[in-house]
Amino acid sequence: MVALWLGLALAFVVVQRILELRLAQANLRWALSQGAREYGREHYPLFFLLHLGWMLGWLLEGLARQQLSPIWWLWLAVFVLAQGLRYWAIQSLGRYWNTRIIIVPGAKKIAGGPYRYLRHPNYLAVALELLSLPLIFNAWITALAATLLNAWLLLTVRIPAEEKALSTYDQT
Repeated sequence: MVALWLGLALAFVVVQRILELRLAQANLRWALSQGAREYGREHYPLFFLLHLGWMLGWLLEGLARQQLSPIWWLWLAVFVLAQGLRYWAIQSLGRYWNTRIIIVPGAKKIAGGPYRYLRHPNYLAVALELLSLPLIFNAWITALAATLLNAWLLLTVRIPAEEKALSTYDQT
């Protein structure tokens, strides 16, 4: 039974990621047509690898353990809330949302939606997702490794690159 739930969860995440990448690509084409510039291109593959490793990790660890967490319902609630936060952020950014750091000349920083309360709500949503989904399946090694690696990449690479890029809005 756990294998079925793992398969369903994996299918959900794969479809979600594919749809998000398609949206990001469409938004990128629009932004580039507006004269946008990409920042931090060199670190983008690291996040792609992190997410692939995370999916493979909780799938294999979950299959090996063959048991749901005793508090799977709590981790599922965290995962669902993270999805809500992620899609609120995506909706709030509209065409400006992307998986890459893209700055459109003449645009203004978005200050509505979750950005009214948090500087990087999408990163919080992803961090909660990387932690909670593996924990549903007792894949605590994957949850710990992915969470720590994601935090390191965000804090030392991605957020500094994004803040530098966003500072161009302050100069216009």
